[in-house]
Amino acid sequence: MSKANLLDRRKVVATLLAHRNDAVAIGGLGASTNDMTAAGDHARNLYLWGGMGGAAMIGLGLALAQPKLPVLVITGDGEMLMGMGSLATIGLQKPANLSIVVLDNECYGETGGQTSHTSATTDLVGVARACGFADARDVSTLAEVEAFASAVQDLSAGPRFANVKIDAASLERILPTRDGIFILTRLRGSLGLQPI
Repeated sequence: MSKANLLDRRKVVATLLAHRNDAVAIGGLGASTNDMTAAGDHARNLYLWGGMGGAAMIGLGLALAQPKLPVLVITGDGEMLMGMGSLATIGLQKPANLSIVVLDNECYGETGGQTSHTSATTDLVGVARACGFADARDVSTLAEVEAFASAVQDLSAGPRFANVKIDAASLERILPTRDGIFILTRLRGSLGLQPI
């Protein structure tokens, strides 16, 4: 894909969350959390701070605990590369309500923009398929993002995986609260659960 055809990360995330209904959205370390906040803070957003590689597994745990709710993980290529083994566990468990979106700018944005493996030989969609994801796709247009966002609401056909090639623009950070207890308590309250 040429650099001119890469998608804007903020438009992608805003499109994914535009009609989220009851979905819980988990933001991976760094920019994806900022992108979710830019789209609008929400009681069902779970932001990760310092948990690189853990977004997909947190999504799995939440999907298994709340099988009647759509769970959407939005993370970056660096974070997904660090947690690639989680795809094997998710493929084995097959939670029908779990969807994972990788915002792939082919670089490690949180550590200085070094080129990531996805710019060369690593095919995350191929890895997801090999791990048992029946629905694993490359996404390159906003129309395809919209279609994937609609599929997130289908609780019978997951897990789903989408790798979205985005530009590597350095955007203003729009930070949510970093108070983990507040984020977790707010999420639990939105699910009708008691605080811990």
